[in-house]
Amino acid sequence: MRNYDYSSLPRVNDLALSCSADIRKKPEDFQVEEQLPFEPDDEGGHVWLLIQKTGINTDWLATALAKFAGVPGVAVGYAGLKDRHAVTTQWFSVNMEGFDEPHWPDFEASGIKILTYTRHGKKLKRGVLTGNTFRLRLSNIQGEKEHWQAGLKLIQQQGVPNYFGEQRFGHQGGNLNRVDDWFSTGKAPKKRNQKSIYLSAARSWLFNLVLAERIKQQNWQTAIDGDVMLLAGTKGSVFSIEEIDDTLRDRVNTMDIHPTGVLWGRGRPQPQAECLTLEQQTLENWQDWQQGLEKAGLNQERRALRLYPSNFEWQFLDDNDLELSFFLPSGCYATVVMRELAVIADTSQRNYHDNKTISDSNVIDTKATNDA
Repeated sequence: MRNYDYSSLPRVNDLALSCSADIRKKPEDFQVEEQLPFEPDDEGGHVWLLIQKTGINTDWLATALAKFAGVPGVAVGYAGLKDRHAVTTQWFSVNMEGFDEPHWPDFEASGIKILTYTRHGKKLKRGVLTGNTFRLRLSNIQGEKEHWQAGLKLIQQQGVPNYFGEQRFGHQGGNLNRVDDWFSTGKAPKKRNQKSIYLSAARSWLFNLVLAERIKQQNWQTAIDGDVMLLAGTKGSVFSIEEIDDTLRDRVNTMDIHPTGVLWGRGRPQPQAECLTLEQQTLENWQDWQQGLEKAGLNQERRALRLYPSNFEWQFLDDNDLELSFFLPSGCYATVVMRELAVIADTSQRNYHDNKTISDSNVIDTKATNDA
């Protein structure tokens, strides 16, 4: 039986286990503001709306927006999913070509506020996202303040392991169990979106295992022989290193480049020497998953092993509350930043499962993955 215990993945900050806190006692404790790589140009057939939503997930809002505008669901676009249990600000696009434009302010309701709207010539597509700015409030903080301060300074200095967040793997790793069933029986899910979710979870877990091993070997933020490096601020600008010299070490130390781990798929492995051996040995017992990912048509890619939150700031509001603010590039998780500070209890999840037990009919599905 394979172990999908996310809590078993090693931390860098040992003091984190001596601290604890709650997050999301109310939606305002988790605020996310989306950042796009460009601004709409105020021309074209697509209306772009910047919406602040509270207690509503992205898919639900997109569906409601299409219904309000009288257009098919595919006419609505957005860059990424955002949590329901939060106050999030993100762009939506609506293709109004051939349709009468409604009075957009009428779409506002409890939990929905339109901050601005304009036009653009194209639909907003998934993944067209620079990143997200977070403002988080941790409450009921426990542990020595010196331990908290040490963890905060460590994150500010060296960043955190760039794990995929626990939410990607479903409740109690349920998505990974479904992956195992798929790859062991050959019975693929019928729904396309389910396939996508499970494949993403599978190679994310394999990446996490590789990163965990490099943390154990204390080389997750240093270059090793045969490493593949990612140029900071890019998604795919990678290169293999032939030798580790002072110039390379300096670029790694200054966060100009980052060591990477494998996102499994088709193609020849890019690392060599020590790095290749480490990844092969770590994933030796996961060859069925590797074959399953290849068969599904995914291409092999690389992901940075470390995550550096920019503009990382904090403020102790009192003895019980701590406010954090930082920016993360797309595809990274605020939860992995908090994981290096303390053992965090997400109170929204407790409330979600308690309410679900009382009455499933009163609960809107909230398990959307936060792209950041």
